[in-house]
Amino acid sequence: MSRPLKPSAQRVQDALLTQGRAHRVVEFADSTRTAAEAAAAVGCSVGQIAKSLVFRGRSSGRPILIIASGANRVDEKLASSQIGEHLDRAEAEFVRSTTGFAIGGVPPLGHAQPIPTYIDRDLLQFAEIWAAAGHPHAVFRLVPDDLLAMTGGEVIAVARQGQDAA
Repeated sequence: MSRPLKPSAQRVQDALLTQGRAHRVVEFADSTRTAAEAAAAVGCSVGQIAKSLVFRGRSSGRPILIIASGANRVDEKLASSQIGEHLDRAEAEFVRSTTGFAIGGVPPLGHAQPIPTYIDRDLLQFAEIWAAAGHPHAVFRLVPDDLLAMTGGEVIAVARQGQDAA
C-alpha cells in the first residue's frame, strides 16, 4: 500500500493528469532537492535531472523558467541573449509566489501562473529524464519530448561548451 503524496506533490500529479499524462510522481525518504541528490535517489546521471530554475526578467520583472540539465550551470548572459532580456536570480519568495512551489521542488508544470519556459538543449540527448514534482523529496520520470509538450518551452543553449554545474 502506498502512502498519499504530500499536498504539493499531489498538485503536480493532478497537473499531469489534467494534461492527460500517465506520469507518476514518486516520493523518496531522502532529499531530491539538488540534481546530485535526485540522481542518487533515482539511479541516473546528474545530466538526466531536469532542474527548474526561476529567474526574474530585469526589465519586465516577469518570472522566467529555465529547465536545465543537472550537469549544467545556467550561463545567465548566454540565456539572456537568446531570451531577449537580462536575467536576475529570483529570491525564494518570488519563486514561491509565481510558481506556487518552494525552491528545491519547483516542477516544470502546474504553476500558480503561466510562466515563459526555456529548455536546455542538453536535456534532449537523453532517453529519459527526471523532474522535480513539487516537493524536495518528489520527482517524476519523463522523456524530453514530453517535457517540450507539457511546458510549451523553447529549446535554448544554457551553458557554454565545457561549462558544468561544478
